[in-house]
Amino acid sequence: MGMDKALMPFLGIPLIQRLRDRFRELDSEMLVISNQPAGYQFLGLPVFQDTIQGRGALGGLLTALEVSQTNYVGLIAADMPFASPSLLATLLDRIRSTRADAVLPSSPHGSEPLHAVYHREACLPLVRDAIREDLWRMKAWHAQAKILVLDPDETTAAAGSQHTFMNLNTREEFQAAEELAVRLNLL
Repeated sequence: MGMDKALMPFLGIPLIQRLRDRFRELDSEMLVISNQPAGYQFLGLPVFQDTIQGRGALGGLLTALEVSQTNYVGLIAADMPFASPSLLATLLDRIRSTRADAVLPSSPHGSEPLHAVYHREACLPLVRDAIREDLWRMKAWHAQAKILVLDPDETTAAAGSQHTFMNLNTREEFQAAEELAVRLNLL
């Protein structure tokens, strides 16, 4: 798209700032994982570069697990304008009550590992091993972990929206999401 999409304006403010503001209500540690950290300083949040460059989303998860100071790490992709704080809170409650290694929401398309909660101590060695084995998929290590996946109906109920996992990869998708946000009052 010619620029870092997390920094693109969404309804007049950078998409990443929209996410920061929405998730502040959870009153927990917030970090940004980016390989262009200078662009994120305005957020007033700690920004970390991937500890292993070029590993995509799995590398971002590894970095988040390594640098977090909390037992549970909520991961939110920066290109999801409708990511849900209430869903993340539900996932956190569920991981604590079930002692799962990770709790993932799901949609009709499958589990959603980029809007999930991970137990730091349990997942960190598994993610490290997956990267050492040159695996790339976010789910590459799930067979070795206790993963709880919320079904799509439970996920939608917790999120309060069917649009939670919409991600933006083109200017047209940005425009369509902005129109949706205004039309459905998803601001």
